[in-house]
Amino acid sequence: MTLQERIRDRKIGIVGMARSGIAAAMLADEFGGKPFVSDSKDAKLLDAQVERLSGLKIPFETGRHSDELLTCDYIVVSPGVPLEIEILAKARHKGIPLFSEIEFASWACRGKIIAVTGSNGKTTTTTLIGEIFSRVGFDTFVGGNIGLPFSEIALKVPEDGVAVIEVSNFQLQTIADFTPDTALLLNLTPDHLDRHGTFDDYKRAKYRITENQGPDQSLIVNLDDPEIVVDDMDTDAKVHYFSVGDKAQALSFVREGTLYCRVGGLETPVINSSEILIPGPHNLQNAAAAAAAASLHGVAPEDIKKVLSDFPGVEHRLENVGRVAGISFVNDSKATNVDSVCYALRSVSTPVYLIAGGRDKGGQFEKIVEHGRDKIKGIIAIGEARDKIFNALGQAFPVEFADTLEQAVRQAFEAAFPGETVMLSPGCASFDQFENFEHRGRVFKDAVATLKNGKNENEALSQR
Repeated sequence: MTLQERIRDRKIGIVGMARSGIAAAMLADEFGGKPFVSDSKDAKLLDAQVERLSGLKIPFETGRHSDELLTCDYIVVSPGVPLEIEILAKARHKGIPLFSEIEFASWACRGKIIAVTGSNGKTTTTTLIGEIFSRVGFDTFVGGNIGLPFSEIALKVPEDGVAVIEVSNFQLQTIADFTPDTALLLNLTPDHLDRHGTFDDYKRAKYRITENQGPDQSLIVNLDDPEIVVDDMDTDAKVHYFSVGDKAQALSFVREGTLYCRVGGLETPVINSSEILIPGPHNLQNAAAAAAAASLHGVAPEDIKKVLSDFPGVEHRLENVGRVAGISFVNDSKATNVDSVCYALRSVSTPVYLIAGGRDKGGQFEKIVEHGRDKIKGIIAIGEARDKIFNALGQAFPVEFADTLEQAVRQAFEAAFPGETVMLSPGCASFDQFENFEHRGRVFKDAVATLKNGKNENEALSQR
């Protein structure tokens, strides 16, 4: 079925009025579809979206999900919308197909699709791959679960271009024909158990990234992760591996501190791990994954090295925000699960005051004890999960509560000494107090800027 046949004159329900929903509505409208956008939030909370849709003359509703959605040919579901809500249950009962926004957008993409998923490192690896491909001359577009929605960039990708997209487990739950030319599965740790219920269900959602791939397409997986079992996947793709060890079957691997790629049967050095600009052992893993994807597509090792040696990392992921009164501030708002917090702690060499909390996703905060021992001097817990954090960590570390992130930044700053670090690494979703993790990260950076520019810094300096 052609793109025109899938969209033209079809009534297309779109649930969720965030970036992905708006982009899907615009894509549907451009191809002669009849989009109808629905969001349960009040219109007062959706001013910009309402103005955009009104200007495009696209019908919508706010404050509810009405039965108007049940008159649609199919429904595109935004990634933040639980599939269990009543209107989607009714739609399934009526036999109305549900598609994720990445599925919908993929119908319009003419170029190659490189899709990246996993529990941790997705954003960094996706951005790295995009940077490598762009630097060597590919017409490259990066988006999906980060930055621009896939629906916004899909039409821009030419036949000889590349779309590098980050894909979440929620987006993979409602795919039908989504078929990346290259799929990457970085790692699997318990996450989103509030939505999936069990780790096995979460794994199955991640495995769907490869279920439509054929033998002329590639699946790249982490050879070091025991939770990734290729035999449990429904795939016909050619499987490749990356590793941070010296593994004979890996396409990219690390030997004596140097990252190698196997190119044309030869083991070719790419870069010494000490030359990779972004810090931390987890970023060596991300670099190995990106190198494997790039080498599969013919990128030379020296071009991969150029990017790895000067790529500064992504916003909201171990982002150095600056220093105030000799105290360093790190924005790791992208750390939305406990394993990400553990990675962050391993990447910081100074004593840390940790700001954690938000909406719990079923994380086991007790794991932080092992990685934070002799490093965490105190924890400021915020949001809905703060009691759970106190119960899990209160015997191992001093734990204080703060009602807002701004208050948490002030408390951590007042407790810390020069040479120490205040790090926001929440280990939770942001939706209890913020629009998304980006919003949370911006609030953190604004709070640090207030310390830099206000009297608090002078007071702190005089007290120390």
